[in-house]
Amino acid sequence: MERPSWAPPEVDLYRPSPARIYDYMLGGSHNFAVDRNMAEHVLAVVPQVRLAAHANRAFLRRAVDHLAAAGIRQFIDLGSGIPTVGNVHETAQRTAPDARVVYVDHDPVAVSHSREIVAGNPLVTVVQADIRSPQAVVDDPAVRAALDFSRPVGVLMVAVLHFVLDDAEPAAITAGFMRAVVPGSYLVLSHAGALVRPASPEELAVSDHYARANPVAMRTRDEVTAFFAGLELIEPGVVEAMDWRPEPDAAPNPMMRSAAEAVPSHVGVAVKR
Repeated sequence: MERPSWAPPEVDLYRPSPARIYDYMLGGSHNFAVDRNMAEHVLAVVPQVRLAAHANRAFLRRAVDHLAAAGIRQFIDLGSGIPTVGNVHETAQRTAPDARVVYVDHDPVAVSHSREIVAGNPLVTVVQADIRSPQAVVDDPAVRAALDFSRPVGVLMVAVLHFVLDDAEPAAITAGFMRAVVPGSYLVLSHAGALVRPASPEELAVSDHYARANPVAMRTRDEVTAFFAGLELIEPGVVEAMDWRPEPDAAPNPMMRSAAEAVPSHVGVAVKR
């Protein structure tokens, strides 16, 4: 496979990346053949995954809109992936043109893509770092130059903590970042949910195939709710992505509901008081 000009030399073109698979599910163009093949393998068994990805992205946009309307003017998107379709900076800056956004990801391809996408926007910064070390991320000179931690920050952890396999670690990560921000800051979080019904043999097979490349920890709603400890959850609490403050004129969508049952998610937004 010919290496695209935007792919750093250290990136393995033959190993699928969660960020690039997600980009493909959303209709983006920043992915490789190995990512598309993995995505299509999953979609052949669980076609609702694509709708679930779109529901998660729509939740992110609604949450960012909510925070911007509440006066938040700086955001840190942790495990940001590739900010192509429905990204944070375009959403936030549509409401607040002065909004600052920091994208943080550990994947060098996601970081390389992100820097290419946001080039020319002085209010957006991209940092390569591991969110499992919150203090190191917060202390990064580029993060400190972009964000004023004496003012409220929107902390976004969307579709990332299920890649953290140690069950004790996600709560420590969220607590670490929320300790670094002042009252009035928000946490926006989404997480893959555990099936409430037994998985079919086909679903188990495709899950095992995906997990060999990208292990995932599916967690219950109660487990995800615990990640908001010490914060004030805003209504409607921890719910499915499609149920978090849907657009007032949104019509019922049976296909989205079917997707939520096949590919559960738990999302929520909380404020630090």
